[in-house]
Amino acid sequence: MLGVFGGTFDPIHFGHLRTGLEVVEALALEELRFIPCGLPPHRAAPLASAEQRLQMLRLAVAGEPRFAIDQQELERAGPSYSVDTLEALRAELGGQHPVCLLMGLDALQGITGWHQWQRLIELAHLAVVHRPGWPAEVPADAAAVLTPELCTEAARLRERPAGGVCFLPVTQLDISASRIRSLLAAGRSVRYLVPDAVEGYLREAGPYQRPAPGAGR
Repeated sequence: MLGVFGGTFDPIHFGHLRTGLEVVEALALEELRFIPCGLPPHRAAPLASAEQRLQMLRLAVAGEPRFAIDQQELERAGPSYSVDTLEALRAELGGQHPVCLLMGLDALQGITGWHQWQRLIELAHLAVVHRPGWPAEVPADAAAVLTPELCTEAARLRERPAGGVCFLPVTQLDISASRIRSLLAAGRSVRYLVPDAVEGYLREAGPYQRPAPGAGR
């Protein structure tokens, strides 16, 4: 079974990586693909360039053979819609290979605002990650489509290629990319928030550092 983990990864950090690892283990995924977003349809464009985000991802996933990177959204023109990404994966894998789309509980609450959201469940399972102990439920405006597909046993997702909705409690570290960018802009350390290799790249490449006053004049 293939897992799909999309996001801007601006930058990638331990919160992403720990969640990804726990999902790989909970669902016994053969592979988890990190898919960096090219042009987010519902948020501001990333601050780091596509190549910078891609390089940080390469550094972050090195050494974990079950992690991989898929560049398709960076190479595709226009907004990065998940439905287009899943359609491309279906063309690659065929119709019978189980695929799981990872999303957070907050993303699920706004799923009806996603482009062609009803088709997501036709193309993949939805693996919804949340903090242990938090109430996990389908939002009312999506209940008619998603509630009948709820799956309480994650292992059963492997029995069909798509169509299931599974809630997965994971260790969600209180780390945000925006906080990391703010720290870097202020000249502060982000050690222990990102892998060492990524921290070194951030210091050298400086995609989030504020220019010194008067720079570029």
